[in-house]
Parts: sequence; structure tokens; C-alpha cells
Amino acid sequence: MSRLSPNDPNSYSRPEEVKVIAVHLKWNVDFSRKIISGFVTLTAEQLTDASQLILDTRDIKIHSVKDEETGQLLQHSMGDAHPNFGSALTIALSPSGRKQYKITIEYEVSASCTALQWLSPSQTAGKKHPYLFSQCQAIHCRSLLPCQDTPAAKITYTAEVTVDNDLVALMSALRDEEHPPLRSDKGVTYKFRQPVPIPAYLIAIAVGALESRKIGPRSHVWSEKDFVEKAAYEFAETEQMLATAESLCGEYVWGQYDLLILPPSFPYGGMENPCLTFVTPTLLAGDKSLADVVVHEITHSWTGNLVTNANWEHFWLNEGFTKFIERKIVGELQGITARSFSAIGGWNGLAECIQARGEKDPLTCLIPDLTGVDPDDAFSTVPYEKGHTFLWYLESLVGGPGEFEPFLRAYLDKFKFKSITSDTFKDFLLEYFADKKTVLEKVDWNLWWHTPGMPPHKPEFDETLAATCTDLRQRWVNWDPSKECSFVKNDLDDMSSNQISQWLAQLLECEPLSITKLEKMEELYGMSSRNNAEIKFRWLRLGLKSHWPDCVDEALKFITEQGRMKFVRPIYRDFYAWEEMRSRAIATFKANKDSMMHVAAYVVAKDLHLSE
Repeated sequence: MSRLSPNDPNSYSRPEEVKVIAVHLKWNVDFSRKIISGFVTLTAEQLTDASQLILDTRDIKIHSVKDEETGQLLQHSMGDAHPNFGSALTIALSPSGRKQYKITIEYEVSASCTALQWLSPSQTAGKKHPYLFSQCQAIHCRSLLPCQDTPAAKITYTAEVTVDNDLVALMSALRDEEHPPLRSDKGVTYKFRQPVPIPAYLIAIAVGALESRKIGPRSHVWSEKDFVEKAAYEFAETEQMLATAESLCGEYVWGQYDLLILPPSFPYGGMENPCLTFVTPTLLAGDKSLADVVVHEITHSWTGNLVTNANWEHFWLNEGFTKFIERKIVGELQGITARSFSAIGGWNGLAECIQARGEKDPLTCLIPDLTGVDPDDAFSTVPYEKGHTFLWYLESLVGGPGEFEPFLRAYLDKFKFKSITSDTFKDFLLEYFADKKTVLEKVDWNLWWHTPGMPPHKPEFDETLAATCTDLRQRWVNWDPSKECSFVKNDLDDMSSNQISQWLAQLLECEPLSITKLEKMEELYGMSSRNNAEIKFRWLRLGLKSHWPDCVDEALKFITEQGRMKFVRPIYRDFYAWEEMRSRAIATFKANKDSMMHVAAYVVAKDLHLSE
């Protein structure tokens, strides 16, 4: 097997030798065979005297490789296949003295392409048309096209995508207004362009019976007809979020910011595909209470999409920065106490994550060693919350937001369009705050970056909004059910949805509640009838932790109807811990895993200790 790149432990490609700088895609989407076929034309620059271009692939069938300038077919070979990293496609470059090559590869993806989810009409809201969507992060783009599947390499791209005439195609790019969709007997062809350089993991496609509604001067929501009005209401404040993000981060360079509400099997809360954020329908709470996820994805327009981690070991540069700035935006929009309240929930979630993984798990390091490790196995809240906490700590050291926010803007401006490592960030921080050298000498970089477990420092968060949750939690913990009940139906009336969710999260940290207490909560508060997914998720987990039989069917239904890993994985792990219910959970997973996206099925199988 070809060795992986020394600069990216998850990639075969060598962008430091021959770098792909632009891609043109010409795709046909075939729902009958569940494949995408066509051509990819790569514009590559020779940076050294290397005589070959090495690309990442996984389960891709190559038909031909051609030099566009000479018309010559190029020699190529496929390396041995690794189950996680795929195969290296090595293309011999014709010796011509050129430093730039344009190479066209005719190919088709496998029906089991891990980047794609194919849905039958019965799995969609409308029940009439099929649906397709992609998820390329972290290293799944190599199963969609031969590419340099490393965030160290950035490309611009254009695309022509042909689909059935009654379907709409969208991509993580600008819709080509100069070339409107062209219909023929072969289908309808949509054209796209992404002029801002992006890493391959941000290439995205969705095809379905989609409609849109305009929600701002540069934003639309897209979804199936059944959800489009709900989505337009839920995300009506998108432009305000964008404008607030610009005030902190600088100009929004991507032109449009659209949202696509995907079918329930989408495994993430959101995916920051440029120009077209993908979001889960579990955000459609009806009261805009879960729209903070959109703030997070908007923030990625700068942290991640503009300034990118050079490889997945430095993922915290993407998610830690995004979580940190997201909470600043929430503080601007909802009040400064909201920033701390969100951070408290994040800290508690990090503690639960590290407890579940183990305090000495090396993948809980802020910069883990991913040599030989699939990034999907490393995915957790650690880069989000440990990274956020580290930045909060640094902000407090240098003097607070008034000092740190100008640094953030300078950082984003200096490294935009680039991919960097943590050392690059550190060097710029120390250079920017040269006058605070004595203060920054207190930072134990090795401890923060390379030590597993919880962060070495917990910030002082404002507890104002959390105190209400803590007080109600303690009352329920202390109540003796043999004595008079002091709780009333309107206990939750003055609490926001986020506070109710936090109250439940705090109860999950305690010893299991008695079933009598859970039944009283249900009687008074009608917990089972609440539609907010974050509340439902924690309420079901509370019941599973207490081995309450009444919650089992609803919990199994919840993890079957949607595939968001944030919800599905902890509930499956709770079922696994409840020995009497373990077999039911495993049977449910096996019956439904083919309807889950690859990454979700892959990690849940591990959570349930099932072999492939």
C-alpha cells in the first residue's frame, strides 16, 4: 500500500509536490443505479520536479485518464486499498516542460459511496421523488471524486450536473445565473461555480424535489415542499446573524448564504458547505429556539471555510474557533449572559463526552495523533468545547474581549484562503501580543494541546441563566415522593427552551431519578409532548438512565425517525448499558442501518460493539 502523506496522516496526496488548484465536474446523477458518473477535470500545478500526480480515491471505478492539452491517455495505477483511507491513484505526468496540467478523468462512483445518501421516495416527506445528498467531511470526498482529499489543498470549482427533469440540483457553490437550467430528453442540467478556494471536504451536492423561499437579501431556505414554510419562519433572522458575524469577523466573501433543510437521516446538526449550509430538520422546533446551530454554521464561513486546519489533527482550529465566535454572536444577539449559559452547557457536555471516552483516551487531546486513525473515529465534542475553552482562557489572559476580538479579526484576515496548523496560530498570537509576553508565558501549550481529559482551566462563567435550572434540578433531586409534592404545572413557564434543556442535562449528571419522580414530571409538565428535539432527547435519556419501561418505545422511535449523531449515539449507548434492553436496541439498529448515512451507521456499530 502507498504510504500516506507525511503532512496529512489521512491522505495519500502530495499537494506540496503537485497541487490541484481547480476542478470542473461534469456529472450525471443516476437514481436507478444509485451512482454518479461522468468526468472531473483537474487543473494541477507542478511545484517540484515530481513526475506524478497522486490523488485520493475510495471505491471509484476509473475509465480513462487524459491530458487535455495533448489529448494523450496517461498511464495510471491504483494502489492497494485501505478500508478507511481508500487507494492512491497515481497518474504519470507527460514530460513536456509544462508546470501546469489539465487532466480529465472519466469515472463513476460506487453504489456504496460513503459520501452519498440515496433515499427512495418513501423515505422523503413528499413520497413521490427520490433524494440524494452528500457529506464529504472528513475524508469522504475521495469516494465522490479523485481528489487531493486533505484540507491542506484548496481548490476553486465549477460543475455541470444533470438530473431527472422533475428534480432540482444544488451544490456548495453559486448557481450560475448566466446559464439557467437547460432541459433536454436526458434531463435538466444545472451549472454552478465556486470562485473561492475551498478544501475538497466542502464540495457538496443535493438533489430532490426542492423548493425555496427568500428570507433575506442574500439568503434562501430550500427544502421539500412540506417543510419550506416552517423553515422560512424558523430561520427568518438569518440576515441579522450574518451581519453580526461580519461585525466580528470581517466581510462575508461567499456571495450567497442559503440553507438546505435535509431529510431526517442527515447525521449532523449542520454542515457548513459554502453558499449552502446543510441543516437537520430537528432544528424545526417551531419557536426559533434551536436556530443557534445556524449561527455556528454561519461562523464557519470564516473559521474553517476561509481559515482551515491543515489536517484533521488540528480540527480544533476549525471547530473550537467556530464555537468560540458563535457564542460571541449569541451574546450580541441575546445578551451577554446567553454567551455564558451556552458555554456552561458546552462544558458539561464536554465532561460527559470525556467520561464516556475515558480520561486517558488519546483522542481527547486537543491535537490528537491521527496516524492510522479514521477521523470519523476521533469525532467528538472535544475539538469544539476544549478548543472553545482554550480560546476563552487566552482571551482572559490578554485582557478580555476588547483586546482579543481585534486579534481574531486580524487572524482571520491574515490567514484567509489558507490552511494552517496550531503552531501557525500560536506564532501569530505571540507576535500580535508581543507586549503581553509575560502574561502569555503562563500558557502551558503542551498541557492544553497534547494532554487527554478535561481542560486544565475552567473559565468563570456567568451563572445567571443556569441558576434557575440548578435550583429546579436540586428541588427534584431532594424531593421525597412519600411526602407532599411542591411542584406545579407552571414551573417551566418562565424558563426558555434552552433552560429546560439545560435543566434536564443537569438531571442527567445526577444519580438516576426514581420512576415515581419521572411519572410526576410527565404528569405536571407533559414532557413527552414537547417537540423541541433537544428537550425530547434529554427527557428520553433521563428515562433510559432510570430504566423506565414507558420510555423505551418512544426512544427507539426517536433514533429511527432521525439520524443526527448527537442524539442517536448517546441513546444507543444508553440502551447498551441497560442490559435487558440491549438486544432490542441492536435489533433496531440492524433493521434500520441501511437507511442511515455511512458515518452514523459506522460509529453506532462501534458504540454497540458490533463487528462489521
